[in-house]
Amino acid sequence: MGPQAADVEMTNGVCHDALPAVVGPRGLIDRGEYVRLLEQALASLGYLASAQLLERESGIPMQPEHVARFRSHVMEGRWGAALALLPQLAPDPELELQARFLILQHKYLEAIESGDKAGSLRCLRSELAPLRINAADLRRLAGCLLRQRDDAANPLLREEWRAFEGASRGALMAALQQRLPPSLMVPERRLEALVEQALQAQVARCPYHNAAKLRMSLFVDYQAGVDQLPTQPAQVLEAHSDEVWHIAFSHAGDRLASASKDCSAAVWRLPPGAPAVLAFSLRGHERPITFLAWSPDDSRLLTCAQKVKLWDTESGTCLHTFDAHQENSNVTACAWLPDGQAFLTGSDDKSMCQCDAGGGVTRRWKLTRINDLALSADGSVLATVCQEKQIKLARPRDPREQVTVYESSPVTSIALSPDGRHLLANLSSHIIHLWALQPFLDRLAVQAEDPSGPLPDVPRAPTMEYHVEPGRQGRFVIRSCFGGSSAGFVASGAEDCRVHIWNRDSPDALAALEGHAGTVNAVAWNPTNPYMLASASDDKTVRIWFAPAALRSPGEGLG
Repeated sequence: MGPQAADVEMTNGVCHDALPAVVGPRGLIDRGEYVRLLEQALASLGYLASAQLLERESGIPMQPEHVARFRSHVMEGRWGAALALLPQLAPDPELELQARFLILQHKYLEAIESGDKAGSLRCLRSELAPLRINAADLRRLAGCLLRQRDDAANPLLREEWRAFEGASRGALMAALQQRLPPSLMVPERRLEALVEQALQAQVARCPYHNAAKLRMSLFVDYQAGVDQLPTQPAQVLEAHSDEVWHIAFSHAGDRLASASKDCSAAVWRLPPGAPAVLAFSLRGHERPITFLAWSPDDSRLLTCAQKVKLWDTESGTCLHTFDAHQENSNVTACAWLPDGQAFLTGSDDKSMCQCDAGGGVTRRWKLTRINDLALSADGSVLATVCQEKQIKLARPRDPREQVTVYESSPVTSIALSPDGRHLLANLSSHIIHLWALQPFLDRLAVQAEDPSGPLPDVPRAPTMEYHVEPGRQGRFVIRSCFGGSSAGFVASGAEDCRVHIWNRDSPDALAALEGHAGTVNAVAWNPTNPYMLASASDDKTVRIWFAPAALRSPGEGLG
């Protein structure tokens, strides 16, 4: 019998020393840890006998005996026994103290829930208080002792209880695991977490990932192609007699609005799996419409020209006309506040106004000429283009408190990501910049609290730079947008009559869509269907684009 056969025989027997200490194609996985994760995974999936068999066969216990006893004590509420084992689990005295506080806190809360007022008071005074840590939590815990669960007259005590309500022994166990050495107590469902991390890394490396519903296999690495991007022309919408300057999908993604130089706007319905249908044209402006915005609930639509008009999107009737700015000025952009009761307007008359949706101007700020503005969905970030090479970030409550993003060329338009954390700036130099906003928002917060103190640094260069056809894009207003799965893509029009698409994290263009016969002024990505994109052009049309993957599989979402 050769050496290999002898090794196999010993492996199937008692001796495990002949097995390699590491496994995996690159030898990066600790064998003992891997077996423990497999045992835990089998147990969590309900295969307890298999987990125990693997433990016996490998000679590697999932966790030391005292750790298993500790977990059992916690889950069954044997608090004294659990506390007695803590010194063996937490070699760091500070970690042991924090873990002890967590256990006693849960013991205290369960005593309150069971109506054991004497026991809870004893735990608070004799066990929790002597630890002399977490004073704020201790005060809230004391408030819980006084509270009456259904006492509607005591909102303060209800708020104190709400800080701890919903806690369970499982949640306590998870909190304890974060404070104890993972080599002793394996984090729950750790193997599943590692597999998901690997899958997420595969998705992050794929520039074309845009799946509406992510289906991944463990047997092959994830790959997606350009067929997941909306590159295939699906419909040409013709309702305007002149250039189309702006488009916007409703928040529900079931309608599309377009604004034109012909002084009209159009609203299109997008039935699932069917062509778009013109619902109505909105007429009444005396000048070209430069901008439009859906209300948060999609029941109303704002259109901007010399004046701002508010329309009912079910009937197409005009509800109000707002004459908020000077007579010969143009309203360049607008944005709804999150409650849908008011909106902001910017104008070239060097002012910004807040208007009540019921009619009338409630606030007015004198600034400089506003060429564009955008407001985050939660209303926390207001971005304005007031000077050629500057973007101002502010809080809507007072737009005069600002922090500045300095650009290299005149800014023609801006767009905020759905989460308000990134900003796109279209420049006259055929470049689009992506800015990460958090450093600027941090500076804005510090600036508001202590203007005389040191301010956090902010980036002087954008996070990413996307190039449109060199020398083509000029000082015309061309609008770009975020879109696709998790807003992971950037799309923009251009004077080369094409729609350009990039992965947000790469400067390399993924696609250039041809079909328009004039400058593409604006693009919009459907917020609920990552496979649908719309573009508006000087050729008087709006085009709808779909991802070929969606056209092959209607169940994936056409409209």
